[in-house]
Amino acid sequence: MPGRSSTSSGSTRYISFSGVESALSSLKNFQSCISSGMDTVSSVALDLVETQTEVSSEHSMDKAMVEFAKMDRELSHYVKAVQSTINHVKEERPEKVPDLKLLVEKKFLALQDKNSDADFKENEKFVQFKQQLRELKKQ
Repeated sequence: MPGRSSTSSGSTRYISFSGVESALSSLKNFQSCISSGMDTVSSVALDLVETQTEVSSEHSMDKAMVEFAKMDRELSHYVKAVQSTINHVKEERPEKVPDLKLLVEKKFLALQDKNSDADFKENEKFVQFKQQLRELKKQ
């Protein structure tokens, strides 16, 4: 059974992940806040282009979208690291409860190490934003 571990005396004990899973749920809800922020920035930037506001404002909106995309990527990596760690511990059922914080940090850093500066440009909302800006400027 997931989360079950036996002790050296042969008795079985359970590792409860309910607190961690609750926190993960909250983090996932925060991802929707990031998405809403990206929608707002996109809307403002498009309005700026439509009203032909100076280019520096558009550049500021572009930078804001980049920051949101980076936050989204980092939060996604953290959620993946926690979920992966929990699943691993549930499957392995170690005798001693491992240092979950350390395991999550290692997995998170491994995911972060694979990042490149161009990764955030693959964010769906960022791509859509850039595409809408190009189309609006053509008009």
